[in-house]
Amino acid sequence: MNQPTAHAAGAAKPTGTAAKKPARISNSLPNLPLKTLFAITFGFCGVNMAFSLQSSQMSRIFQTIGADPTNLGLFFILPPLAGLIVQPLVGKYSDRTWSPRFGRRMPYLLFSAPIAALVMILLPNAGSFGFGYASLAALLFGAIAILLMDLSSNVCMQPFRMIIGDMVNENQKDKAWSWQQAFSNLGGVLATLLPFVLTYFGVANTAKKGVVPLSVRLAFYIGAAILLGISAYTIHSVKEYDPETYADYHQIDPQAHKNHKSIWQLIKEAPKALWEVAIVQMFAWIGIQYMWTYTTGAIAQNVWNTTNATSAGYQAAGNWYGILTFIQSMAAVLYGFLILSHTNPFKRKFWYRFGITCFAIGLIWVFFIHNQYLLILPFCLIGIGFFTVHVEPFNIFTSSLNGSNEGSYIGIFNGTICLPQIIASVASFLVFRLVGKSMPGMMLVAGISMLIAVLAISVLKQDKPQKDLSEDVQ
Repeated sequence: MNQPTAHAAGAAKPTGTAAKKPARISNSLPNLPLKTLFAITFGFCGVNMAFSLQSSQMSRIFQTIGADPTNLGLFFILPPLAGLIVQPLVGKYSDRTWSPRFGRRMPYLLFSAPIAALVMILLPNAGSFGFGYASLAALLFGAIAILLMDLSSNVCMQPFRMIIGDMVNENQKDKAWSWQQAFSNLGGVLATLLPFVLTYFGVANTAKKGVVPLSVRLAFYIGAAILLGISAYTIHSVKEYDPETYADYHQIDPQAHKNHKSIWQLIKEAPKALWEVAIVQMFAWIGIQYMWTYTTGAIAQNVWNTTNATSAGYQAAGNWYGILTFIQSMAAVLYGFLILSHTNPFKRKFWYRFGITCFAIGLIWVFFIHNQYLLILPFCLIGIGFFTVHVEPFNIFTSSLNGSNEGSYIGIFNGTICLPQIIASVASFLVFRLVGKSMPGMMLVAGISMLIAVLAISVLKQDKPQKDLSEDVQ
């Protein structure tokens, strides 16, 4: 049944009003106008500034303050552990939340964004309080800061993911996930370019032993300000469907949210798509975790011939990784807007396989390259793969949901991202030694893991939406 445009536009009414139920209710979610899709998806730009600064600079920060490269995996356990715990809880409780002013998901963004911004300011100052190089106090401060940053950033992330399941129909879901990831990559572009640009304009890129350079600290401060600004825009612009309208559109009992099921019960009742995609996610995210942990060191070792984190060469490698991440993000943005957002949703499995294959080739290629400019090519492939890993699994999984416990299930689904990262971090203590403590060698391991993920896609049986596509708005 076609849906009047008046209600679709109602998702972006002035602050303080929720989307009202129209006189006529469709059997499925209506198509949303582009301005509403923009408001729903653009917020991920700010959130990913936090995650991109964390992923691109975390290894650099901890090695600068004196962490042993052999033990880097210990610090990288904390972020996915935070996500594994927080995201299912945010999903579960936001399913039962409703504020007439802020909605179901936005209240969680309202309190988490300021906390995330504050911790972004504290993290790069782990070596600035006189704790001493490689001191337990400095490393402990950094570890606590990264844990708090990831806790708050994960709470920020969840509303943006859940709102797509709440408000976007199957006809527009591929576009929404693609836009969200494209804007996410734009945030990554800004975040990872900042240290390089600040250095270019004369901001110090080196500091005394044990202190993070000012270029990195300022990048985090700017990222914190942008995160706050974009989150405020999203909270102001996105108006969620009230509980009755939501239930009508999703064809569920309006009182269903009062049936409190445990996370464990929801896991037992999860759609088959969760377990199918989880197998692919396992190997894909092991590869991503090793990429995040060891890329800076791999570039420093292969191109600048140094493993000394306090050297100018290592810091230059850190800045160049920022440029490569910018290139990776731009490749992802172009791929997302020009290719993936226009693909046939019945071919999701094909594009999933294509993207992860690009990812695997890019990671393995990094192992062999010793010229900083040649690294541009594999990072273009990595960008395509990174975009795909953030879009296709959600497309496939959310298509199997019926609107009930949507937030809880998206939080649970995040476990397929967090658990592999934890496993990879724990295994790194052994794997890093097996490859001769070679950071380029860890990139090769990451690529091999990604190739296994390509093979695992064969287990997916769902290559099309599980709901009928909604008709266009007239």
